[in-house]
Amino acid sequence: MCELLGMSANVPTDICFSFTGLMRRGGDTGPHRDGWGIAFYEGRACRAFHDPAPSATSPIADLIHRYPIRSEVVISHIRQATHGRVSLENTHPFVRERWGRALCFAHNGKLKGARALPLGRARPLGDTDSERAFCWLLARAEERWGERAPSVPALARALEGWLRALAARGTCNVLLSDSRALYAFCTTSLWYLTRRAPFSEASLLDADLRVDFREETTPSDVVTILATRPLTEGEPWVPLAPRVVYVFERGERLRP
Repeated sequence: MCELLGMSANVPTDICFSFTGLMRRGGDTGPHRDGWGIAFYEGRACRAFHDPAPSATSPIADLIHRYPIRSEVVISHIRQATHGRVSLENTHPFVRERWGRALCFAHNGKLKGARALPLGRARPLGDTDSERAFCWLLARAEERWGERAPSVPALARALEGWLRALAARGTCNVLLSDSRALYAFCTTSLWYLTRRAPFSEASLLDADLRVDFREETTPSDVVTILATRPLTEGEPWVPLAPRVVYVFERGERLRP
């Protein structure tokens, strides 16, 4: 299976610490060596990096680890291929334009019969069940709202029904963003952690790295991290309830 990483923050924040832990799982402390990707939002657009090489040894991943790109919404993914070849076009997260915004999607799991899902304008570049599911979601959204963007609550309600339908086909752990909010859904494992004042220290489970967030933040900062498995020890990670769409905006959980 693959692993997911997401971030929602109330100020532009770098994800170097958490990404360092995730990238070690991509072929070093974990078996997810079939590619990786990460997307950083800037306004309505996102800056995306992909590589079919293992993140633990990828020079591009090393660049991201060392270069503090700051963003309010981030989605990242490391891949262990179960459907589709190892290639650039099959690396997550996948990005498409809708409503004048970049929509970004990453999926962990395997969906049976995904090739039968009907599509609209959006077509897959690769041959994964995940990208096909994303294109199907975009078709459902276009059918419902056309060119008029839905509100965040309306999109969350619709996503919950559509993702439950996908979950009937198999494992469906998802991170998605429309630049306004970060939406999360799981059937097996997805955890979140919100850091806010008073900040403390944290140590990664997969790398010898410790950070004192009191030296890296201001008292008003709020940052939520989501991951397939907790990345740190000694912090209060919370499991997501299954088959429910969670919404995080500016670091705060808005739903449920």
